Amino acid sequence: MPVRGRALGLALAAPLIFLAFWHLSTAGRSFSLIPPPLEVGRQLWDLAFGGVWDDLYSATLPEHALASVGRVYGGFLLAAALALPLGMLIGRVALVRSLLDPTLQLLRPIPVTAWLPLAMIVFGIGPRSAFFLVFLGAFYPILVNTIFGVRSVDGRLFEAAAMLGVSPSAVFWKVVLPAALPSIFTGLRLGLGFAWVVIVVGEMTGVQTGLGAIIMEARQLSRTEIVISGMVVIGLLGFLSDALVQALGRRLLRWSPQHG
Repeated sequence: MPVRGRALGLALAAPLIFLAFWHLSTAGRSFSLIPPPLEVGRQLWDLAFGGVWDDLYSATLPEHALASVGRVYGGFLLAAALALPLGMLIGRVALVRSLLDPTLQLLRPIPVTAWLPLAMIVFGIGPRSAFFLVFLGAFYPILVNTIFGVRSVDGRLFEAAAMLGVSPSAVFWKVVLPAALPSIFTGLRLGLGFAWVVIVVGEMTGVQTGLGAIIMEARQLSRTEIVISGMVVIGLLGFLSDALVQALGRRLLRWSPQHG
Protein backbone atom coordinates (compact mmCIF):
# COMPACT_ATOMS: atom_id res chain seq x y z
CA MET A 1 0.00 0.00 0.00
CA PRO A 2 1.39 3.48 -0.88
CA VAL A 3 2.47 5.56 2.09
CA ARG A 4 -0.15 8.24 1.44
CA GLY A 5 -2.96 5.67 1.17
CA ARG A 6 -1.83 3.96 4.36
CA ALA A 7 -1.77 7.31 6.19
CA LEU A 8 -5.30 8.09 4.94
CA GLY A 9 -6.52 4.67 6.06
CA LEU A 10 -5.08 5.14 9.54
CA ALA A 11 -6.56 8.64 9.79
CA LEU A 12 -10.05 7.33 8.89
CA ALA A 13 -9.90 4.27 11.16
CA ALA A 14 -10.73 6.03 14.44
CA PRO A 15 -13.69 8.08 13.05
CA LEU A 16 -15.17 4.99 11.39
CA ILE A 17 -14.87 2.95 14.59
CA PHE A 18 -16.48 5.82 16.52
CA LEU A 19 -19.35 6.06 13.99
CA ALA A 20 -19.94 2.31 14.18
CA PHE A 21 -20.04 2.42 18.00
CA TRP A 22 -22.35 5.46 17.90
CA HIS A 23 -24.72 3.72 15.46
CA LEU A 24 -24.85 0.49 17.44
CA SER A 25 -25.47 2.41 20.67
CA THR A 26 -28.34 4.60 19.39
CA ALA A 27 -30.02 3.00 16.34
CA GLY A 28 -33.54 1.67 16.95
CA ARG A 29 -33.93 3.38 20.34
CA SER A 30 -36.95 5.62 20.04
CA PHE A 31 -36.41 7.46 23.33
CA SER A 32 -32.65 7.90 23.11
CA LEU A 33 -31.50 11.44 23.89
CA ILE A 34 -28.65 11.02 21.39
CA PRO A 35 -29.81 10.59 17.77
CA PRO A 36 -28.08 7.99 15.54
CA PRO A 37 -25.48 9.22 13.03
CA LEU A 38 -27.77 8.80 10.00
CA GLU A 39 -30.33 11.14 11.57
CA VAL A 40 -27.60 13.69 12.28
CA GLY A 41 -26.41 13.32 8.68
CA ARG A 42 -29.91 14.07 7.35
CA GLN A 43 -30.16 17.07 9.63
CA LEU A 44 -26.75 18.33 8.52
CA TRP A 45 -27.82 18.00 4.87
CA ASP A 46 -31.03 19.91 5.60
CA LEU A 47 -29.09 22.63 7.41
CA ALA A 48 -26.77 23.00 4.44
CA PHE A 49 -29.15 22.57 1.48
CA GLY A 50 -32.73 22.20 2.75
CA GLY A 51 -35.26 19.85 1.19
CA VAL A 52 -35.61 17.41 4.11
CA TRP A 53 -37.59 19.06 6.91
CA ASP A 54 -38.10 22.54 5.41
CA ASP A 55 -38.29 24.21 8.80
CA LEU A 56 -36.71 27.42 10.13
CA TYR A 57 -33.26 25.83 10.19
CA SER A 58 -33.31 24.49 6.62
CA ALA A 59 -30.57 25.86 4.32
CA THR A 60 -29.34 28.27 7.02
CA LEU A 61 -25.93 26.67 7.56
CA PRO A 62 -24.01 28.87 5.05
CA GLU A 63 -25.22 32.04 6.78
CA HIS A 64 -24.34 30.78 10.25
CA ALA A 65 -20.98 29.32 9.17
CA LEU A 66 -19.94 32.57 7.44
CA ALA A 67 -20.87 34.58 10.53
CA SER A 68 -18.74 32.34 12.76
CA VAL A 69 -15.84 32.27 10.30
CA GLY A 70 -15.85 36.07 10.19
CA ARG A 71 -15.74 36.32 13.99
CA VAL A 72 -13.09 33.62 14.38
CA TYR A 73 -10.72 35.01 11.75
CA GLY A 74 -11.39 38.61 12.72
CA GLY A 75 -10.63 37.93 16.38
CA PHE A 76 -7.66 35.75 15.48
CA LEU A 77 -6.09 38.32 13.16
CA LEU A 78 -6.52 41.08 15.73
CA ALA A 79 -4.99 38.83 18.40
CA ALA A 80 -2.04 38.04 16.14
CA ALA A 81 -1.56 41.71 15.25
CA LEU A 82 -1.25 42.60 18.95
CA ALA A 83 0.34 39.47 20.41
CA LEU A 84 3.19 39.08 17.89
CA PRO A 85 4.87 42.49 18.35
CA LEU A 86 4.10 42.49 22.08
CA GLY A 87 5.59 39.02 22.49
CA MET A 88 8.71 40.03 20.58
CA LEU A 89 9.15 43.10 22.77
CA ILE A 90 8.66 41.14 25.98
CA GLY A 91 11.03 38.45 24.77
CA ARG A 92 13.80 40.86 23.73
CA VAL A 93 13.53 43.92 25.99
CA ALA A 94 14.05 43.29 29.71
CA LEU A 95 12.34 46.55 30.72
CA VAL A 96 9.16 45.69 28.78
CA ARG A 97 9.24 42.16 30.21
CA SER A 98 9.50 43.45 33.78
CA LEU A 99 6.74 45.98 33.13
CA LEU A 100 4.13 43.80 31.36
CA ASP A 101 4.85 40.12 31.89
CA PRO A 102 3.63 39.87 35.53
CA THR A 103 0.29 41.48 34.68
CA LEU A 104 -0.20 39.29 31.60
CA GLN A 105 0.65 36.16 33.57
CA LEU A 106 -1.91 37.20 36.18
CA LEU A 107 -4.65 37.66 33.57
CA ARG A 108 -3.78 34.61 31.46
CA PRO A 109 -5.29 31.90 33.74
CA ILE A 110 -8.71 33.62 33.81
CA PRO A 111 -10.96 31.46 31.56
CA VAL A 112 -12.80 33.03 28.67
CA THR A 113 -16.13 32.03 30.22
CA ALA A 114 -15.33 34.22 33.24
CA TRP A 115 -14.98 37.20 30.89
CA LEU A 116 -18.45 36.64 29.39
CA PRO A 117 -20.51 38.78 31.83
CA LEU A 118 -17.96 41.60 31.78
CA ALA A 119 -17.78 41.52 27.98
CA MET A 120 -21.56 41.88 27.75
CA ILE A 121 -21.44 44.83 30.15
CA VAL A 122 -18.61 46.61 28.32
CA PHE A 123 -19.46 45.76 24.69
CA GLY A 124 -23.18 45.11 24.98
CA ILE A 125 -25.22 42.14 23.84
CA GLY A 126 -24.27 41.15 20.31
CA PRO A 127 -21.40 40.44 17.96
CA ARG A 128 -18.86 42.82 19.54
CA SER A 129 -18.83 40.77 22.74
CA ALA A 130 -18.42 37.58 20.69
CA PHE A 131 -15.55 39.16 18.75
CA PHE A 132 -13.80 40.20 21.98
CA LEU A 133 -14.08 36.73 23.52
CA VAL A 134 -12.68 35.07 20.39
CA PHE A 135 -9.84 37.59 20.39
CA LEU A 136 -9.12 36.80 24.03
CA GLY A 137 -9.08 33.05 23.37
CA ALA A 138 -6.52 33.44 20.58
CA PHE A 139 -4.36 36.13 22.18
CA TYR A 140 -2.53 34.30 24.97
CA PRO A 141 -1.40 31.18 23.04
CA ILE A 142 0.15 33.42 20.38
CA LEU A 143 1.73 35.72 22.96
CA VAL A 144 3.23 32.98 25.14
CA ASN A 145 4.69 31.04 22.21
CA THR A 146 6.13 34.19 20.67
CA ILE A 147 7.84 35.10 23.96
CA PHE A 148 9.15 31.56 24.29
CA GLY A 149 10.46 31.54 20.72
CA VAL A 150 12.25 34.88 21.05
CA ARG A 151 13.80 34.02 24.42
CA SER A 152 14.92 30.58 23.22
CA VAL A 153 17.15 31.86 20.42
CA ASP A 154 20.56 30.24 20.77
CA GLY A 155 23.16 32.77 21.96
CA ARG A 156 25.68 31.32 19.52
CA LEU A 157 23.57 32.72 16.67
CA PHE A 158 24.21 36.24 17.95
CA GLU A 159 27.94 35.54 18.12
CA ALA A 160 27.91 34.19 14.58
CA ALA A 161 25.95 37.21 13.35
CA ALA A 162 28.44 39.59 14.97
CA MET A 163 31.35 37.72 13.37
CA LEU A 164 29.65 38.01 9.98
CA GLY A 165 29.24 41.77 10.42
CA VAL A 166 25.46 41.90 10.98
CA SER A 167 24.61 45.29 12.45
CA PRO A 168 22.78 45.44 15.81
CA SER A 169 19.73 46.98 14.12
CA ALA A 170 19.51 44.04 11.70
CA VAL A 171 19.99 41.29 14.28
CA PHE A 172 16.30 41.09 15.03
CA TRP A 173 15.21 40.60 11.40
CA LYS A 174 18.10 38.34 10.38
CA VAL A 175 18.57 36.28 13.56
CA VAL A 176 15.80 36.58 16.14
CA LEU A 177 12.73 36.47 13.92
CA PRO A 178 13.82 33.52 11.72
CA ALA A 179 14.91 31.50 14.77
CA ALA A 180 11.63 32.22 16.59
CA LEU A 181 9.34 31.47 13.62
CA PRO A 182 8.77 27.78 14.50
CA SER A 183 7.48 28.74 17.96
CA ILE A 184 5.50 31.62 16.50
CA PHE A 185 3.70 29.30 14.07
CA THR A 186 2.98 26.89 16.92
CA GLY A 187 1.36 29.80 18.74
CA LEU A 188 -0.65 30.74 15.65
CA ARG A 189 -1.94 27.18 15.33
CA LEU A 190 -2.89 27.07 19.00
CA GLY A 191 -4.44 30.53 18.86
CA LEU A 192 -6.62 29.73 15.87
CA GLY A 193 -7.62 26.44 17.48
CA PHE A 194 -8.64 28.20 20.69
CA ALA A 195 -10.57 30.77 18.64
CA TRP A 196 -12.74 27.93 17.32
CA VAL A 197 -13.00 26.43 20.80
CA VAL A 198 -14.47 29.63 22.30
CA ILE A 199 -16.75 30.57 19.39
CA VAL A 200 -19.73 28.86 21.03
CA VAL A 201 -19.12 30.80 24.26
CA GLY A 202 -18.65 33.98 22.26
CA GLU A 203 -21.93 33.49 20.45
CA MET A 204 -23.83 33.05 23.70
CA THR A 205 -23.87 36.85 23.93
CA GLY A 206 -27.17 37.34 22.13
CA VAL A 207 -26.06 37.15 18.49
CA GLN A 208 -28.69 35.98 16.02
CA THR A 209 -26.39 34.19 13.58
CA GLY A 210 -23.45 31.87 14.03
CA LEU A 211 -22.81 28.20 14.72
CA GLY A 212 -22.69 28.82 18.46
CA ALA A 213 -26.01 30.67 18.26
CA ILE A 214 -27.85 27.79 16.58
CA ILE A 215 -26.23 25.26 18.92
CA MET A 216 -27.49 27.14 21.99
CA GLU A 217 -30.93 27.70 20.44
CA ALA A 218 -31.23 24.05 19.43
CA ARG A 219 -30.23 22.99 22.96
CA GLN A 220 -33.13 24.97 24.37
CA LEU A 221 -35.48 23.28 21.87
CA SER A 222 -34.03 19.79 22.60
CA ARG A 223 -32.95 19.47 18.95
CA THR A 224 -29.89 17.36 19.72
CA GLU A 225 -29.32 16.50 16.06
CA ILE A 226 -28.82 20.21 15.30
CA VAL A 227 -26.47 20.58 18.26
CA ILE A 228 -24.31 17.70 16.99
CA SER A 229 -24.46 19.02 13.42
CA GLY A 230 -23.15 22.38 14.60
CA MET A 231 -20.37 20.63 16.51
CA VAL A 232 -19.40 18.65 13.40
CA VAL A 233 -19.24 21.81 11.28
CA ILE A 234 -17.09 23.61 13.89
CA GLY A 235 -14.75 20.61 13.96
CA LEU A 236 -14.44 20.56 10.16
CA LEU A 237 -13.86 24.31 9.90
CA GLY A 238 -11.30 24.16 12.69
CA PHE A 239 -9.53 21.28 10.96
CA LEU A 240 -9.38 23.19 7.67
CA SER A 241 -8.14 26.32 9.45
CA ASP A 242 -5.37 24.37 11.13
CA ALA A 243 -4.38 22.79 7.80
CA LEU A 244 -4.18 26.29 6.26
CA VAL A 245 -1.83 27.54 9.00
CA GLN A 246 0.28 24.39 8.71
CA ALA A 247 0.58 24.83 4.93
CA LEU A 248 1.66 28.46 5.39
CA GLY A 249 4.14 27.38 8.06
CA ARG A 250 5.66 24.70 5.83
CA ARG A 251 6.06 27.26 3.06
CA LEU A 252 7.80 29.82 5.29
CA LEU A 253 9.83 27.25 7.22
CA ARG A 254 11.19 25.25 4.31
CA TRP A 255 14.67 25.77 5.73
CA SER A 256 13.75 24.08 9.04
CA PRO A 257 14.34 20.29 9.16
CA GLN A 258 11.49 19.92 11.67
CA HIS A 259 8.92 22.01 9.78
CA GLY A 260 9.94 22.13 6.13
